[in-house]
Amino acid sequence: MKDLNSYVSIYKKQLQQGDVLIAYNGLVKFVMELRTEFIKNHSDEYSFGGILNGYMDYTYFYYSNDFLKSNKLKFGLVLNHLDMRFELWLLGNTKPIQKKYWELMKSTQWNTNRKQMPQYAILETILIQNCDFNNLGFLSDQIESKLFKSSTEIIHYLKKLN
Repeated sequence: MKDLNSYVSIYKKQLQQGDVLIAYNGLVKFVMELRTEFIKNHSDEYSFGGILNGYMDYTYFYYSNDFLKSNKLKFGLVLNHLDMRFELWLLGNTKPIQKKYWELMKSTQWNTNRKQMPQYAILETILIQNCDFNNLGFLSDQIESKLFKSSTEIIHYLKKLN
């Protein structure tokens, strides 16, 4: 196993080459633009949080509405950098809330083939698997359509539980 200095040396070389830095900045900028567009188009339905991109594994933002907030839930639009795909996550405000809703939702279509609760969420569903970053307008439209369709379906399911 390499020590941290070895990894930092590799990291530094990759950043100096520029490709990783350009790609990462482009991806974060795209997610920021999605958020801005969603605020314009969906602020009557949802409130949106800021972009979180502190690590290179996920870039995401939260969004919620009154129903979700009253149940201590929120959604996250997540760019999964490791798998390079967009995902919708349903999250609870606390671990006990997440466990409660995991028990209620573990056998739903959104948790197909999952034997245990995801690490950070109640459910994680893939929106776009093979992203075409050369056509950002089309990708943005795909994400928006699938995101809000899935959000509506999940909320309807949750309302049936209450």
